[in-house]
Amino acid sequence: MRLPDPKRPKLGVKASTCVFLGYSLYSTTYRFFDIDNNTKIESRDAIFHENIFAFKYKNSGGFEQQEKFECSTSKSKDVNEYEIEPRRSKRPRIEKDFGPEYYVYNLQGDPTSLEEALSSPGSGFWKEAINDEMNSIISNNTWKLVDLPPGCKTIGCKWVLRRKLKPDGSIEKFKARLVAKGFKQKEDIDFFDTFSPFTKVTSIRLLIAIAAIHNLTIHQMDVKTAFLNGDLEEEIYMDQPEAFTMPGNEHKVCKLLKFLYGLKQAPRQRHEKFDQCLLSNGFKTNESDKCIYYRTFDDAHVIICLYVDDLLIFGPNMDIINVAKMLLKNNFDMKDLGEANVILGMKISRTSNGIFVDQSHYIEKILKKYNYFDCKPTSIPFDSNVHLFPTKDENDIYN
Repeated sequence: MRLPDPKRPKLGVKASTCVFLGYSLYSTTYRFFDIDNNTKIESRDAIFHENIFAFKYKNSGGFEQQEKFECSTSKSKDVNEYEIEPRRSKRPRIEKDFGPEYYVYNLQGDPTSLEEALSSPGSGFWKEAINDEMNSIISNNTWKLVDLPPGCKTIGCKWVLRRKLKPDGSIEKFKARLVAKGFKQKEDIDFFDTFSPFTKVTSIRLLIAIAAIHNLTIHQMDVKTAFLNGDLEEEIYMDQPEAFTMPGNEHKVCKLLKFLYGLKQAPRQRHEKFDQCLLSNGFKTNESDKCIYYRTFDDAHVIICLYVDDLLIFGPNMDIINVAKMLLKNNFDMKDLGEANVILGMKISRTSNGIFVDQSHYIEKILKKYNYFDCKPTSIPFDSNVHLFPTKDENDIYN
């Protein structure tokens, strides 16, 4: 907890204390280090306090921080020392919104381990994402702690940490997934059928084209912890997750009652449960693509397109779309993403001339990554100064 500082200016609800770092290389914004969230940001909206500095000086000429950050940046620290508590907060969750001029950019790669995430500048965001994942797991009764039966072996698990980006390259959210090491499962013992259908990319493009022709509204939803919805029939034991070992029960293991990401049979079981839910509520499947569902409401059609845990909903108006959303929310833990803008790395833009699909944000990301963003464009991907000569082989007339 930060101690109150009488010299520190009082901030508004949407304000944040930062240290000025310089100017952005790609836009007319300032670059700051956000002390409260321990991350780097870019923003145009800023008030500079030149007589107040966020650090105090030592007599030796160096400086030290007035307070410790939420997580230490020392890589030698053990992960278990961070004391992440998988408890669900009782206070209402309020989404942070710092205004349209506030951006957080992905200046680093995704962490490869839990220790790296908790010692990074965005450690506070990662801790929140990890706790959200554990809260979902606990609330779904995904496992129970038991003693490992004689003759049985456990499979491991790991944390997969990713930053989900918006079309403009800024960070939309931090995602954490606890993934079981399914590669240790043995066929015909730990799993049987594994096949799970998913929507073809060509089907998504075709549906977007139909939406442009008939002026359909496209909304997007995300199934939270999709693989936690299916019940597990096989008997599988897993090690306790890193940094969440139950004190006093370190020797016990997790007996899985429901699916986790990474299990061989998880995708098939998840799709079967989702499929049964929609079919029992009057939806029908498309014969050409089994992951496209449709239903008629009073001469109006609604279409649901499923790709793993991402859904696109097509409808002529919001009334029909809201009926489909309510049905999904009553059966699954869903997140409403509003009007669709990005699906499978494709940016969806609607204008007066129609709907456009492109990957401009991905191309810009790659160009910035390899320092080619400021290069001049060319009409052909070929160096005009290179001269080509015909190749010679045994049947060539030049031979």
